[in-house]
This record gives sequence, C-alpha cells and structure tokens, in this order.
Amino acid sequence: MQQVTLAYGRGGLAVELPDDAAVITPVQHAAAPDVPAELRRALREPVGGPPLRERVRPGQTVAISACDGTRAQPRHLMIPAVLDELDGIVRLEDVVVLVATGTHRANTDAELRAMFGDEVVDTVRIVNHDSRASDTHRWMGTFGDGVPVWLNEQWVDADVRITTGFVEPHFFAGFSGGPKMVAPGLAALDTVLVLHDAERIGDPRATWGVTQGNPVHDDVRAITAGTDVTYSFDVVLNTRQEVIAAFGGDTLEMHAVAIERAREVAMAPVEAPFDVVVTTGSGFPLDQNLYQSVKGMSAAAQVTRPDGLIVCAAACEDGFPDHGSYREVLTSAASPEALLELIGAREQTVPDQWQVQIQARIQSAHRVVMHTDHLSDAQLADAHLAQTTDIAATVAEAVGEAGPGARVCVLPEGPQTIPYVRS
Repeated sequence: MQQVTLAYGRGGLAVELPDDAAVITPVQHAAAPDVPAELRRALREPVGGPPLRERVRPGQTVAISACDGTRAQPRHLMIPAVLDELDGIVRLEDVVVLVATGTHRANTDAELRAMFGDEVVDTVRIVNHDSRASDTHRWMGTFGDGVPVWLNEQWVDADVRITTGFVEPHFFAGFSGGPKMVAPGLAALDTVLVLHDAERIGDPRATWGVTQGNPVHDDVRAITAGTDVTYSFDVVLNTRQEVIAAFGGDTLEMHAVAIERAREVAMAPVEAPFDVVVTTGSGFPLDQNLYQSVKGMSAAAQVTRPDGLIVCAAACEDGFPDHGSYREVLTSAASPEALLELIGAREQTVPDQWQVQIQARIQSAHRVVMHTDHLSDAQLADAHLAQTTDIAATVAEAVGEAGPGARVCVLPEGPQTIPYVRS
C-alpha cells in the first residue's frame, strides 16, 4: 500500500491506497523567483494594449473586481500591486474593491482581512457584490445568445474597471479568471440564471478546459467584450497556491494566453477510465462546502468508468451551505435521475440549479461516496450521497467488487488537476 495525503480541510488527510493506484497531481512548478516583480511586469508589460498606468487619468474613479473567499486568488499580493501602479494618479478614496461573489454569500470582515490583509481593508473601501439586491445593478443590454445583463452599479459607474483573478480549469465554464470576473462575478441573479441555465450547462462542450464553442464561456466573453473593461490582471498558481506567472492587458487576449499556461499546469491525460477514483475538494478554502466540492466530483467523473465509484473527501465546514438554494434544489427530488427530469422540465432556471444539475448527472452515471467531518450521514443521504469514515476500506471493497485488473486513480488536489482520457 502507498500513503497519499489528500488536500482536505485545513490540515490534509493521509490515506492508504493500493500501490498500483495512479496518483495524478499538477506538474510541480516553482513559484516565480520574485513574485512582486512578476506582478509588476504583468501590469507594465501587458499581453495586449498599453500598460495599466497609461489607461488611467488623474481624478478618475476605479473599481477593482476580486475573487471571493471560496477562491485561492492571492488578493493580498495582487490588489496592493494594482494600487501601487495607480499611486500618484488616483486617490485611494476614489477606489472600490468589489468582491465578485457571483451568487455566493458575502464575506465577513474577518474573512476580508484574511483575504486582502489588514492594510488594504483599512485603507480601501471593499464591497461584497450582492446578486440578489436588484436595486444595486445597472441594465447593460442583451449580449451573446440572448443573455439579459445587469451588472453591479459601482462597477458600471467607475471610470476605470480592473478585473483581477486567477486562471484554472473550470468545470462548466472551461477556465476561470478573465471575463468571469465581470459575469457571473458582478452580475445580477437574473443574468447568472440565464448564463447557467439547463440548456447551457447540459451542453457537452460546457466542461473543463473548453472555452471556444462552450455556450457558457462564449456568452461570458460576449458580456465582457461589450461592457468596457479597462484592464485585466490574472495569475496562474501552483499547488501551493504560489504565483507561477502573471498576465495583464486587454481581457480576452490576456485570458487566452493565461489559459494555455494554466492548461500546461493543471490538466493531465490518461489512457483509459478507472474503476475507482478518489478525489477531493482541494482543501481549504475550496472545500468549505458541498456546493464547491462538486468540482472535485466532476474532475473525477472525467476518468471514471460508467457505474464506477467516486470517493470525494471534502471537509465542508460551511455545510451545504445553508445560504442560497443549493440544498433546497438538491433535496427536492427522490433521486439524481428525478432531479435531472425536474430540472429539464422547468421553464425557468432557479438559483444554484446548475451545480445540482452537474452533480445529479455525475451521480446518475457513477456511485459517489463522501468523506466529510461537517455533514452527517443523514444530511448526505438527503443529497443522495453516502458517507464513509474509512476511505481506504471503501476503496478496497470497491476494488474487490470490480475484480482482477481493477484500476484506481487518486486526485489528491481534486480539481487542481483535471484528468482526461486521451483521445
């Protein structure tokens, strides 16, 4: 047996697994030798268009979009780097940092301080975007394939609009970062519900690593292209959440270059599907709830044979969570198959339906077992999931059932590495 440490909660989880299990992790990349210098370079030597300082004039107001607490963006490095570039051009009191929550809950003051650092919190106004506060959005028009777009009014009203984020594979939008920091990040709920409706999410091209032809990402790009982003600033991270490389410039051109770097770092081919795949929610802060842990299940499903077993380890210290409608939708039908039928029959999408739709599709094709410290067996049963307290024993049992030649795969970092069956 081999011992594998799974990214789990705040401390990790050691598990004994078969010696011949394939362990797939991101290719190890060293951090940039001088991260502050790399960040400055991205702001001063953009992929496309002029440097940031040349796009800003004295007296202008600035809005900066940043990821919320469920994402591993190094905000404490990136936001000060942006502010340093703006120093001497704009006043700090004319800057607002908008936490691009999408439809997630607001981050608390303590969380914001952990995310941005005390100095940023104490000197710059930080506002949690609220997709459900309809009176805080501006109508922008219809973009892409009929997407009605309302965006955060503080974003729209700013003279200068800067997105900051990080690029990694995304389980239905292809890749994160770039245009996603506008929509869904700063969009109203009605906009997000269309972007993430059953038809778009159900399209086979709405998956990891696909952007062109992906109906979700196509429309996300159309929204950003049509709503005047001043500058975009993204990084690619290694497994230790350190900055490998930074990219800046015009949003879509910058993002395309960053995507290719992220693809090298975070995707891995395999030759054939596996009978058992052990995955994770990528550890804290990404595995704070079951909602986010669906990404680990989805990564595993890319290389799990039909009816195979997926074991997902995620601490879920924030529960389902209880905010939003994810739990309500997930538990609204008797089985994953019934959930898919219910979602397909709805004329209008509902909040968090997209996550449930993907989860139900995975659970319809595979057996999914969770390991978590913060959701009970009964709570998981309501979500059509089983619980295991002993991952090693569960895997051994499944291998025995699969018979000679059973193949096991482990994704210790969950969706930090996206496997795919080589065509």
